[in-house]
Amino acid sequence: MSKAAHLFRTGLILLCLSLWWCGCATNKINWAERVGHYTFDQAVVELGPPDKQAKLQDGTLVAEWLTRPGRNRLYTSAGWYPYWHGWAFPTYVETSSPDAWLRLVFGPDGRLKEWKTYLR
Repeated sequence: MSKAAHLFRTGLILLCLSLWWCGCATNKINWAERVGHYTFDQAVVELGPPDKQAKLQDGTLVAEWLTRPGRNRLYTSAGWYPYWHGWAFPTYVETSSPDAWLRLVFGPDGRLKEWKTYLR
């Protein structure tokens, strides 16, 4: 292997490792420490408008955000047999992961009362 190829390979490995390291350093939100003082307006500024929300009779506001959409895979017969013009397998969709949601419940005083993450 030439010296230039070795330097390129080493640089590429270092770049991949640094990107991986930065990806691991993302901050996760600790919702438990925000209970009691976090407001709906702060949530909208940070997360954007909720995907769903409902105001209950007692003044409680329940809001939900889609944090990670599920992934669907589409399999077709053309992907498996591109040159076959006879009978083919039907096209179907296989769901590989569900949607991830964040539910925040704000009390009548406008402060975060409880939170929950769930899959649907």
